[in-house]
Amino acid sequence: MTFRYTEDQQEIRDTILRICADFDDDYWLEKDRVGGFPHDLHKAMADGGWLGIAMPEEVGGAGLGITEAAIMMQAIAESGAGASGASAIHLNIFGLTPVVVYGTDEQKKRMLLPLIEGREKACFAVTEPTTGLDTTKLTTRAVRQGDKYIVHGQKVWISTAQVAEKILLLARTTPLEEVKKPTEGLSLFYTDLNRDYIDVREIDKMGRKAVDSNEMFIDGLPIPAEDLIGEEGQGFRQILHGLNPERILVAAECVGIARNAIKRAAEYANERHVFGRPIGMNQGIQHPLAKAWARVEAANLMVMHAAELYDAGEPCGIEANAAKLLAAEAAVEATQTAQMTFGGFGYAKEYHVERLVREALLFHIVPVTPHMLMSFIAEKALGLPKSY
Repeated sequence: MTFRYTEDQQEIRDTILRICADFDDDYWLEKDRVGGFPHDLHKAMADGGWLGIAMPEEVGGAGLGITEAAIMMQAIAESGAGASGASAIHLNIFGLTPVVVYGTDEQKKRMLLPLIEGREKACFAVTEPTTGLDTTKLTTRAVRQGDKYIVHGQKVWISTAQVAEKILLLARTTPLEEVKKPTEGLSLFYTDLNRDYIDVREIDKMGRKAVDSNEMFIDGLPIPAEDLIGEEGQGFRQILHGLNPERILVAAECVGIARNAIKRAAEYANERHVFGRPIGMNQGIQHPLAKAWARVEAANLMVMHAAELYDAGEPCGIEANAAKLLAAEAAVEATQTAQMTFGGFGYAKEYHVERLVREALLFHIVPVTPHMLMSFIAEKALGLPKSY
């Protein structure tokens, strides 16, 4: 198996790198220090028509595949923007897939075009404090009252909620004890993030300060019935359409982060002289970087393989999960190896690799931990008993 860019794919990569060149190391260093959503990067991507890269042409998108989207997101991360730049963009690619698949024509036009044009931003609210990845146990409740639903509940680790105008919300419309299967009774809504009813509190975290993560407290949020996506009670099945693309895109971003870290380390190893010679001559520097490079590029093949399977309409759950597992672990190794190459300077913010270390650790954990990925692969690829 091999993967080579087509001419069009190479042009996508080159164009994204040119856009990102306007957002240099100093830009991301400042964002890492003081925070603040990278609105100008978001606008630049919107102005170029890139926010709808994988959205259907009939709603204003480019109609391309997850493969092209992965190339784009990888280039953003690889430019030096890392997770801070990628996380500002990638919800557009996978988050509203349920609307594309299950939304009415009216919903697609109303919901997708403002997102593609960059006039609106959205957040994706699924995770709750007490349930983690056990999505069927969600307790946020949406109760139908006439032509609207009233929602009460709590969400956590919701990215971009500080700047979002819209929210893709998963809530239980039928109590768990009243459904035949635990995956039933959950419904998906795309609606206004009305701060009169939603208290959004930012979480102070280890890295990626430019893209906020939040707790949400929802108290009586009214949602018009026309903002229900698809059939009531089938929200769990609907969000599954976005999970494999999300894993593929995050994996591609991990490869981008890792490549940037290795590039910085190799340049430094050529320039830094100790004992009258560049440290890059020493096998103690060469070998760890070479191994990290090999693992990153091997992971990238799995990323692109999974993306091509998805675009072909073939099953890709195993490959998407394996891509995220391999790419995240390769990124952690690559960034930490780069930091060690810099020695003490690797601990200084001005050399940037310490930021990449922190951002790689984030993607090692989210959107799903390596433990859950391995359990999924063990069950689906190896036929072992389900462990969760």
